[in-house]
Amino acid sequence: MKRHIILHPDPRLKKTSAPVADLSDALRSLADDMLETMYDAPGIGLAAPQVGVLDRLIVLDCVKLDSEAPRPLIMFNPEIVAASDEQNVYEEGCLSIPEQFADVTRPRMVQVRWIDRDGNEQTEEMDGLWATCVQHEIDHLDGKLFIDHLKPLKRQMITRKMVKLKRERAREKA
Repeated sequence: MKRHIILHPDPRLKKTSAPVADLSDALRSLADDMLETMYDAPGIGLAAPQVGVLDRLIVLDCVKLDSEAPRPLIMFNPEIVAASDEQNVYEEGCLSIPEQFADVTRPRMVQVRWIDRDGNEQTEEMDGLWATCVQHEIDHLDGKLFIDHLKPLKRQMITRKMVKLKRERAREKA
């Protein structure tokens, strides 16, 4: 089932998510819904707070080429356990901040540990777009948006555009 994606500014996007203590069928179902929502948007990552759930859950799939098989990842309680000193700059966007993009600098490679949908601990080294995406989504779990990595003026400009967009969408629904 497709979920509604919360748009910035919204106080729920600034809250820290709670660790998942026990994998329930409801949480697995939420993860499936999040993947469907992410693919439909379309996006390459989505965090539970973006659909109004303050649990430490993210989904991602950074496979871009149609010739490659999709690689959906569901991560409960993801954490970065190591990061490279080498940095990478990517133009980031966010499903909660549509049509707004900015260059963000993050570690080029990260080692991530998480619990998969079957309750098994997984560890993987990610680099490039995968590393950027997983860091971006984990930031959401800590109440941080990609625009929080920007200079205040640029962040304020994007936030003003988002307030205007939300107002326009509200008028269209009325």
